[in-house]
Amino acid sequence: MNLATEDRWRDLRPDPENDTPLYLQLARKLAKAIHENRWNAGEALPSERVLSDALGVSRITSRKAIALLVEQGLIRRTQGAGSFITPRYEDPLSKLTSFSEMLRRRGFTPSSQWLSREILPANREEVIQLGLSPAAAVTRLRRLRLADGIVMAVENSTFPAALIPDPQAIGDSLYSFLEQRGLTIVRALQHFRAVNASDEIAAQMSIAPNEALLLITRVGYTADHRAIELTDTYCRNDYYDFVAELRK
Repeated sequence: MNLATEDRWRDLRPDPENDTPLYLQLARKLAKAIHENRWNAGEALPSERVLSDALGVSRITSRKAIALLVEQGLIRRTQGAGSFITPRYEDPLSKLTSFSEMLRRRGFTPSSQWLSREILPANREEVIQLGLSPAAAVTRLRRLRLADGIVMAVENSTFPAALIPDPQAIGDSLYSFLEQRGLTIVRALQHFRAVNASDEIAAQMSIAPNEALLLITRVGYTADHRAIELTDTYCRNDYYDFVAELRK
């Protein structure tokens, strides 16, 4: 099969004139193609050699791009079999709901308290998850999320600084601020895991150190499939519960 003649492969070719490293360009383009369902769940990717030949890049570039997408969970490697598109499952937990909407439905009055709003160099995780250049700057937002005046979550959010160049202009609602600028987040991927409260977070929540919390890591996408939000939310487990209905 001549992959170089297929549109979906031609679209992946990195631009050597672009300042962004070739492997990041390739990873970003391939991630976009996966999100746009140009590959089916479980479909095999070609070998690094075939991919490199089709796109005119080195095998090191292909290897690093695939490794980034494996790290993001979009691709899985099977020993002796190759690389495959990871199946993506949706259930009621995937419904996109804001903090305020969730609390109001439960009868609470939501509010927020800013801890910091800064523009800083992107770290490795932000570069990978948001598809940024290694030299890019990001806007980092830290705030407390309250229900009836009680701190129920500590939230750390990151956005490309080019999209939020003046973080002090954000009001009470971050998502409303984004929507007013044509940056509505229409889809998000969330990962859940249990953690213990650090001394700092415990003090901010007025709970005991090492108390169990739920950490929700969220990557938010716009309608054109751009990842623009990376948020870690540390939640009190007495305010958060999730229910999924399973059917046979």
